[in-house]
Amino acid sequence: MLAAWLVATASHAQVDEIVVSAKRIDQAATDVAGTVARIDADALARTGHTHINEAMQRVAGAWISRGNGQEHLTAVRSPVLTGAGGCGGFFMAQDGIAVRASGFCNVNELFESTSELAGGIEVVKGPAGAFYGSNALHGVVNVLSKAIDAPGAIGLELGPHGYGRVRLGAQSDGWRVDASGTTDDGYKRSSGLGQHKLSARWNRDLFGADVTTTFTLTNLNQETAGFVAGVDAYENQRLKRVNPNPEAFRDSRSMRLYSRIAMSPDAGGQFILTPYIRHTEMDFLQHFLPGQALEENGHTSVGFQSAWHGESVGLRVSLGIDAERTDGFLKETQAGPTASPSAFLRTTIPQGKHYDYEVEAGMLAVFAHAEYDLGPSTTLVAGLRGEHVDYDYDNRMRVGRTQDNGIPCGFGGCRFNRPADREDKFDNLSPSIGIIRRLSDTSNVYVNLARGFRAPQTTELYRLQNAQSVSRIDSESMLSLEVGYRQFTVAGRLDLAAYTMRKDNVIFRDSNRINVDGGETSHKGIEVSLNRELAPSLEVSLAATYQRHEYDAGVLVSGQDVSGNDIDTAPRFMGSMQLVWRPTSRISTELEWIRLARYYTDASNANDYPGHTLINLRAEFAAGDWRLFARIMNAADRDYAERADFGFGSERYFVGEPRSLYVGLQRRL
Repeated sequence: MLAAWLVATASHAQVDEIVVSAKRIDQAATDVAGTVARIDADALARTGHTHINEAMQRVAGAWISRGNGQEHLTAVRSPVLTGAGGCGGFFMAQDGIAVRASGFCNVNELFESTSELAGGIEVVKGPAGAFYGSNALHGVVNVLSKAIDAPGAIGLELGPHGYGRVRLGAQSDGWRVDASGTTDDGYKRSSGLGQHKLSARWNRDLFGADVTTTFTLTNLNQETAGFVAGVDAYENQRLKRVNPNPEAFRDSRSMRLYSRIAMSPDAGGQFILTPYIRHTEMDFLQHFLPGQALEENGHTSVGFQSAWHGESVGLRVSLGIDAERTDGFLKETQAGPTASPSAFLRTTIPQGKHYDYEVEAGMLAVFAHAEYDLGPSTTLVAGLRGEHVDYDYDNRMRVGRTQDNGIPCGFGGCRFNRPADREDKFDNLSPSIGIIRRLSDTSNVYVNLARGFRAPQTTELYRLQNAQSVSRIDSESMLSLEVGYRQFTVAGRLDLAAYTMRKDNVIFRDSNRINVDGGETSHKGIEVSLNRELAPSLEVSLAATYQRHEYDAGVLVSGQDVSGNDIDTAPRFMGSMQLVWRPTSRISTELEWIRLARYYTDASNANDYPGHTLINLRAEFAAGDWRLFARIMNAADRDYAERADFGFGSERYFVGEPRSLYVGLQRRL
């Protein structure tokens, strides 16, 4: 029915296909044996997101669960993944370069990208094949820098609770600079943030090579508000603005420098080399844990990506090598005694230093990808990536679970256990095979079988607790089968996909606070993405998914076998719809509908959040080089939770903000 509706007014005119960069070179989305969603520059400009959550609502099967300030958790064909290694299920990138090094992920790392200055965002769903390695398990989120020749602009935006943002973009003769500065006093008391981002790009033809160099800086200074606790506390007007943790904060700084060097050798094909440097630092108060220790972490990486792309009659091949070396560190220090009525917590969570370690990490990968035309309408697609990850861990404190002065804790020992110096190595293969069958000039079907993996994160290996002195976990892996149908016409685009995935050797923390593996989970879903022009002035977009994420076997939570239960924070339905109306060439309006269904907030499925429906309104007026815009978020003024959770015996919520108005003015340069 959807396909028939889409083509009802279509003709055989030339179709403007969406171009994606999942292979590190531009290709039509119809040539990918899988699902790649793209949020283009126009959609990003119209959204004007203050948080990455707002932009990613337009991607079926994806949910960036919003915390306080710029904090977030991620779901792509998955539940919202938490814990020390939960972020390892996703490959977060800017222009194809990982935002953080392999083994050093952070659940909030997308705020270290320059998404507010981006020219697009691509989302590769499911195991991502040969071109991405460890962490490309559930999917890839790739923030794309603006094209160097994109128009420049300067703009000012104001919103509620002291929100203000200035953005600047300028370009000339092969160079470009984009910058933004944001201040927000916060909806919650004693909260707020200052955020600054810079992206500078330069393009030249050097010695026959096309060289594009990108330099990015990000800085975040955030006063963080914690959960509000209590049954349906997000509906309680007395509690909605309460900040139970006014002392909490998060500071983050990042830098990336990389050059994409594209060469066309006389022998044919194209060779692309991308060397890069990365540096990140983050300090934050763990206000969500007893003792509220300060964590300091950071790492510096140097590496490169390389690929040769060649083709002959009916065959296209990509071969490459990726490598990276990283020096990372983590420190955890508690300033004072644990404030708790529990003598056990006061005794086992001591004042002083808990962890202080450094890790030298390496990654080396080789890959091959091929597309072979079996006939005029059928293409076989196959890929293989082999990746080696190694960690050299150096403990800079006393070994074991004593206090930092060597004195043992009561009740059997301190919570924090520091393993002795050690080395760990992980080798993984990521194969994929698929078939694309073209049904017409504007439609095709595909099937894809792929295996993804993630090596353990350094915190899962070396930030141990209780009696665990050695972590013997191995890599997680996932097998995915996906079938899909795509159609591009002059009337719009339709993407349908169904998938089933099984994840093995799932890493989790058991009831004894020990990191173990061997768990199994299953993930199934149906996705639809639709964009259609209803009339010359009217356009509709839809992104929706029905999904089921379950514990299969081997996962014990608080000593309870939860096999067959829904994984917590995994709504079975998520969707959004945008209706854009352009009554004149100068005026554009958008009505956005967002639906998040009920989900369980604990693994036992004893507690849940009922879900919510939100309405957002956006409008803009353009006159010459000027653009006036406004948006009303949560226009129906619903009480809702950005994230619901059950922990420490209570329902907990990050409260959604009430109806909010943002206005801005922009001048094209």
